[in-house]
Amino acid sequence: MGDQIRNSKSAIRNLIECVPNFSEGRKIETIQAISKSIESVHGAVVLNQHIDPDHNRSVITFVASPEVIVDAALQAVATAAELIDLRTHAGVHPRIGATDVLPFVPVSGVSIDDCVALAHECGRRVWNELRIPAFFYERAALRTDRRRLEHIRGKGFEWLRDRITSEPDRAPDVGERQLHETAGAIVIGARPFLIAFNVNLRANDLALAQRIARAVRERDGGLPFVKARGFELKSRGVVQVSMNLIDYQQTAISRAFDAVQQQAQHEGVEIMGTEIVGLVPRAALDRTAAYFPLLENFRETLVLETLLNQSQKAAE
Repeated sequence: MGDQIRNSKSAIRNLIECVPNFSEGRKIETIQAISKSIESVHGAVVLNQHIDPDHNRSVITFVASPEVIVDAALQAVATAAELIDLRTHAGVHPRIGATDVLPFVPVSGVSIDDCVALAHECGRRVWNELRIPAFFYERAALRTDRRRLEHIRGKGFEWLRDRITSEPDRAPDVGERQLHETAGAIVIGARPFLIAFNVNLRANDLALAQRIARAVRERDGGLPFVKARGFELKSRGVVQVSMNLIDYQQTAISRAFDAVQQQAQHEGVEIMGTEIVGLVPRAALDRTAAYFPLLENFRETLVLETLLNQSQKAAE
């Protein structure tokens, strides 16, 4: 890691985070191969891997300078397309692609507009080089109805495969109106930091988790800037309220947790634990909040600034 950053000083001054989500959470060797392909691009550094077998989904967080970030992303998408076949994939999390979602996030020395331009470049290259159709979401969306990821994804790969050829409204932003046979499509975007925060309930009633998710998410009248879904974690025999906090400065982790806890108490169910998926900015953490002692597998290297500081020290 040190050598890569030492030989690319702009990677420290001008830095972008990329957080692709892959439709594989059970074959660790596949995720390791994708990570290696990212780091085969000089100056790209993988900071974190989160692998979830119940969701059958993984999240890889890497950083690079604007000059090489798209090259690294293309390597990841290409490797995922080679190793992941959506026709045989199953998991509780909805998906439309082997590389399902690929957002660019400004870290330092770059703007959200820079990330939008890179997202569009990435989408064009994914189609031209890999023949995978691309959709754009969040700040990179070309249509207002595609800003929200769920409006693009619909009910998932099989659902979109049956509609993309016949429904004009489902046409991709880049590419032909046909999914890649095994890799599906990809949704590429630009956004600020997003906190993926889960609350695990000591229950196995999926409908209960779904009720709580509806109560706390923005689209059903809950907390602003919060998306939420209920999932069943069969390997653990529990259910989960999985949330994306798309603006943690407006709705903090503690506020989201308190809302879930209130609903859980109303339902008569106990909270078993909490989880942060991927990396988190230091400013988003409240170590005095009720959710913090319940965090499962938390370590300081999940804090973005901690990893960046380690990388800079290694380069000195």
